[in-house]
Amino acid sequence: MGFKTGILIAAVWACACGGNSGLDQFEGEVGTIMFVTQVPVPGGSFAVIDSNFSNHAPGVDSAPRGGDLMIHYPDGELRNLTREAGFGDAGEMQGADAIAVREPTVHWSGNKALFSMVIGSPTEQFDPGENTGWQIYEVTGIARDEAVAIRKIAGQPEGFNNVSPIYGSDDKILFASDRPRAGELHLHPQLDEYESQRTTVGIYRLDEASGAIELIEHAPSGVFSLSIDTFGRLIFVKWDHLQRDQQGDSPDLAAQYGAITFADESEAATSTSSITGAEMFPEPRIEGDPAADATIHIHAFNQFFPWEINQDGSAEETLNHIGRQEWGGTFTEGNFVDDLGLSFEAPDPKTAATSKLRGDGGTFYVRQDLLDPASYLAISAGEFDLGGKIIRFDGAPTINQEDMRLIEVTAPEDGRFRSPMHLSNGGYVAVRTASDGDAAYRLVALTGASERLTVVGTVTDDDDIERTVRWLTPDRTATYSGDLWELDPVEVAPRSVPPLRQRLPLEQPEQAIFDEVGVAQADLSTWLRERELALVVSRNVTQRDRNDVQQPYNLEVPNGVSSTRGSSTVYQVSDMQFVQADLLRGYESHNRGRRPLARPIHGPDLLSDASGSVALGLDGSMAAFVPARRALSWQLTAPDGTGVVRERNWVSFAAGEIRVCASCHGINKQSQTGDPVPENSPDALRSLLRQWKALQ
Repeated sequence: MGFKTGILIAAVWACACGGNSGLDQFEGEVGTIMFVTQVPVPGGSFAVIDSNFSNHAPGVDSAPRGGDLMIHYPDGELRNLTREAGFGDAGEMQGADAIAVREPTVHWSGNKALFSMVIGSPTEQFDPGENTGWQIYEVTGIARDEAVAIRKIAGQPEGFNNVSPIYGSDDKILFASDRPRAGELHLHPQLDEYESQRTTVGIYRLDEASGAIELIEHAPSGVFSLSIDTFGRLIFVKWDHLQRDQQGDSPDLAAQYGAITFADESEAATSTSSITGAEMFPEPRIEGDPAADATIHIHAFNQFFPWEINQDGSAEETLNHIGRQEWGGTFTEGNFVDDLGLSFEAPDPKTAATSKLRGDGGTFYVRQDLLDPASYLAISAGEFDLGGKIIRFDGAPTINQEDMRLIEVTAPEDGRFRSPMHLSNGGYVAVRTASDGDAAYRLVALTGASERLTVVGTVTDDDDIERTVRWLTPDRTATYSGDLWELDPVEVAPRSVPPLRQRLPLEQPEQAIFDEVGVAQADLSTWLRERELALVVSRNVTQRDRNDVQQPYNLEVPNGVSSTRGSSTVYQVSDMQFVQADLLRGYESHNRGRRPLARPIHGPDLLSDASGSVALGLDGSMAAFVPARRALSWQLTAPDGTGVVRERNWVSFAAGEIRVCASCHGINKQSQTGDPVPENSPDALRSLLRQWKALQ
């Protein structure tokens, strides 16, 4: 596929975009709102500042300069905070001092905020100029009549793009970045799994006082829109695109893009242009893949779901483990062609969701409703849309997945929205443009019941934020004249500091095994942490949720447990194979950067075989040591090693984490056999702990 990448082509681009799209300025009070202004990208596209995702590139073709950090007070007073603090270029021609800003987040106290800013624009034709990329800054003096000050956050990765910064419950700074896992320049930029465009690597945590920085979540195709809810969960949107490389999974595509596969992630690694055997997981994406099998449906996957993680990087999963069978999303056929019992459609869809997510997109700009903490606001949009419909969904940690409502609260004729939020005074603010044309995105106020919101007017005056700017592309001069887009609003108000969620203690079935074998959980956790490993455990992988029938659900362990229903094929599973996202795919069409490919987990102390596999217990249990801070996926395999049930997402684990999942796919209320969540003490954990203890 050949989507545009937002590269500026025209010599001069001038636009007098529509102002308030026919809306009057709202005369009510909306509280104090901080937001950013942005010169829109000519033509708009994927992987630029005003796209929903993959929007962190710092060049002027992706993020034209001329915007600022703004604050709007309840009486209508508007302040330009960056200009007051001495940042930005006030002239028409944007040069060395020009800036773009993005994604402010207010501190719990309400008296300061983090945001990202990029400084500098080309000053000579054909000279791309130098900038440090998106870096994190903190602004203080934001109350009325205070003197504003802006400082750069110390200790953050230099020379990389650090975006979506937020304060943690302990005041550590959490942010997304395109810095490689260990800072390796030859692996930068990481390329996404779809268009092989640069993307963020994952989520980092910075202790500015000590300078300590660590990667807490690894994302092969990127993470976006970080926030912390009142339950202490770090909430974010993750792009899940776990499929084979569409720029290199057939001979023709590999030749077109110059696909190269490296032997490993080292700078001196050998490479080959042959694609034979280059990809081993998941199943082929197209029939032209040399590994395509007529008995298996091709697999294409593209999904944007809300995810959660503890602030130390543990317990990563989709929000409350919500999935496609409850909310819809990417369409994927039942993976074995001849098994008519497999289908994308849930057989007994017991779900409270009255709306479904689009198959070519998902959720963006997820934010908790602070006046209704069990509820979350977001937009539902296609992958390349610039905005979408506002949706509301249930997401308290205690709610069952089948009871999680998902409803649309705006209609298509209401316009396209971004960044909805519920204000402390009961009103709503979002970013909105008309449903047709290319009118500017403006801050709007909304009112109404929680299940139906209506736009009542714009927040800022029509002529508040108009500007004419020029910049070098650097080959030619581009011009914009009109309303700046108003993006990334956040309410400036104090709020209670959320708790730091702790890792859960072992439940009784696993604790009984630790006690029986004589291993202390703390001792094993320390050993794992020192080796950058985690322990993952499942009680019975043959049990699956009753509505997850896209992959085999009639499963049995040879000479062991069996979980079957109906007439669908019964599949033998003997092992769990783990794979990790290694940055191995490069392209002759790209100067730099690597895309991940799945490889069996590797490294010392894993106690798995060369294929990254561990044997299942006769009770269907599984236990394995796996790499931490590295995106992993897995599949149940038959005795001959072929894949049977494949995970569809990448998940990472914290160093020292002990993670227990009762079954391979979480059971909402009943499994495919009508059973509840398994409670057996896992035999595989007993075997692994005995093996580990013998080696100490």
